[in-house]
Amino acid sequence: MKLYIYEHCPFCVKARMIFGLKNIPVELVVLLNDDEATPTRMIGQKMAPILQKDDSRYLPESMDIVHYVDNLDHQPLLTGKRNPAIEEWLRKVNGYVNRLLLPRIAQAPFDEFSTPEARAYFVNKKEAAIGSFEDHLAHSAGLIKNISDDLRSLDKLIQQPNAVNGELSEDDIHLFPILRNLTLVAGVDFPTRVADYRDNMAKQTQVNLLSSVAI
Repeated sequence: MKLYIYEHCPFCVKARMIFGLKNIPVELVVLLNDDEATPTRMIGQKMAPILQKDDSRYLPESMDIVHYVDNLDHQPLLTGKRNPAIEEWLRKVNGYVNRLLLPRIAQAPFDEFSTPEARAYFVNKKEAAIGSFEDHLAHSAGLIKNISDDLRSLDKLIQQPNAVNGELSEDDIHLFPILRNLTLVAGVDFPTRVADYRDNMAKQTQVNLLSSVAI
């Protein structure tokens, strides 16, 4: 199987996670961010992730990919209950976290930005959505304080380092991509249980953290 992704994309991380958790091999193919033709040829629009299955058919949508791969052997891993408090935490943080992440993603050495045109495509699209990256970077201190406060709230909700609710569930698939991308932001304070969970999930899922290129 092949999984077409962007390295920065949290939805792509969700799809990558299930392959690591199940220890199923997959070939990762990073699309250039300005490559509209390839995904459109495969599924009729520009989006990622896209799974090319063994029968060569294409499957888009991150959670559809997660459920497909999790059930390939009829022994699903994501059987735990979801916690409404985790869902509420995610809703709150998703309301502002892109103002921290997108300006930094635009500067990071991801393969989807390996041409100047691909990087400019990303910047133009995302600034049209959230406003000037320069302005958001100038207000980083307040946003970093906000996310550090919210991470302290999350710390109280984490039951085990290998599963946020004690048993693997969809909450893990939704939570880890945000924590992983936040390692790109220099100065964020990760409390102990959040850091242990983040690091453990990175190992379990075989998805790299971004601390080495933090901005």
